[in-house]
Amino acid sequence: MNPQARSNRIVVGVDGSEYSSNTLQMAGRIASALEGALDVVTCIGMSDYFLASRFEPELTRFTTELEDTAMRLVDEALERAFGADRPEDLQVTVKFGEPAKVLVEESRGAQLLVVGRRGSGRFLNQPIGSVSRACAAHAQCPVLVVTQDEKG
Repeated sequence: MNPQARSNRIVVGVDGSEYSSNTLQMAGRIASALEGALDVVTCIGMSDYFLASRFEPELTRFTTELEDTAMRLVDEALERAFGADRPEDLQVTVKFGEPAKVLVEESRGAQLLVVGRRGSGRFLNQPIGSVSRACAAHAQCPVLVVTQDEKG
């Protein structure tokens, strides 16, 4: 099924990092409250794809390995966020492309786009990262940027 066909979607961008857990938990609570489907999207940047394509003539093998690794990282983030209590209407998609562009495209027809803010504000004192900023500026639905508690 085309994920964009589900009009009650809450799209959440996940990179598989430890910070993804807070973002997933928040998106899960919102999806539950709105009785919406949770569409988890992770992206493999084109630079990763380009690099992998240069190592081996068997491009398909590396593409599959990148997708498998991305899915494993998302599964680990889902486990940290929900344990055995994963939301029922949850779908995970791995996409190739720049994360901001992919998430903006995925926002079409969604109720909400949820992204994490991993940035610490150290780069030019930016309060949010480039992906969060691009999503907030260009998404086709409301955007929630989830801040991350500092680990320490």
